[in-house]
Amino acid sequence: MPEASTLHALRRLLMAGGLPLLLQGCSIVSPWPLWELAKAGGAAASTVIGAGPGTASDTVTHLRQPLPSVCIEYNPAVQVSDIVPVLQSALRERQVESRVYESPQGLKQCPVWLRYSAYLDWDIPPFSNDYRLYISTASLTLQTASGAVLSSSHYSIDTPFGRSKWASTRAKLTPVVTALLTPPQVAALQQAPAPTSAQRAVRGTTP
Repeated sequence: MPEASTLHALRRLLMAGGLPLLLQGCSIVSPWPLWELAKAGGAAASTVIGAGPGTASDTVTHLRQPLPSVCIEYNPAVQVSDIVPVLQSALRERQVESRVYESPQGLKQCPVWLRYSAYLDWDIPPFSNDYRLYISTASLTLQTASGAVLSSSHYSIDTPFGRSKWASTRAKLTPVVTALLTPPQVAALQQAPAPTSAQRAVRGTTP
């Protein structure tokens, strides 16, 4: 059939001449996609290295029941533009309402105050040539209107790898807010290791 012979001829032409040309074309342009892929991989790595979530440390709490609301005392010494919105968002996730005031003086409607501090350092992020500020340590404290400490918790860069060093303010402080608001009995249950299969068998429970 003419159609079959034509297709066969085209197939032979592609194998004999067209395919090498295509391969030659690929050899010319392939370095550019590879370079773009390498750049994209470097950019992705720069967002992962040092951008893990933070963890709460040195938490001390005397809370006995959940708090419905707190007042946040604004700290002008902390030059982190998003720290107050991050704190309010983390509180809201725990069903705690909040309002921000510059001073507690004369505010009888605030039985519990959240006070915060944070310290910044300069360094160069991975895959960058420019210095950038980052939160190195932070402290959160819940206090009564009379100054009694209800709970406190802290953030600091985890050593030795500093996996949260370049994380966002939210990633660093949300775990600290959670620890701050967790009653000690709940925290103890959360930190307790899961029972082994042998322990479950003794207790007569199933996994």
